[in-house]
Amino acid sequence: QVQLVESGGGLVQAGGSLRLSCAASGRTFSDYHMGWFRQAPGKEREFLSAVSRSGGYTNYADSVKGRFTISRDNAKNTVYLQMNSLKPEDTAVYFCAASRIVTANPTGYHYWGQGTQVTVSS
Repeated sequence: QVQLVESGGGLVQAGGSLRLSCAASGRTFSDYHMGWFRQAPGKEREFLSAVSRSGGYTNYADSVKGRFTISRDNAKNTVYLQMNSLKPEDTAVYFCAASRIVTANPTGYHYWGQGTQVTVSS
């Protein structure tokens, strides 16, 4: 089992920045690729970004490419999502997740955090 806890969400004005953190416990963090997703009310869960076990490979959804940056610190068992130039349409609950493969498909992730709310005001 891997337990994931997100933090860092909140209310920010359009154009602002937030950094989300996801702290892992349980099994060896570096055994897992990590991803970030979000879900807005009435919408499906959306892939945002993923990072490989070592941190050497990352990928991003087109909707956040150039604005969001994923990173991980295996010594701290934590994955981050730096979000810049935030827009009102970025408002959603943000989730981190752990997987044995690098994938954008949420069904490929075995463990999920409880989510953290991000609200971007216009």
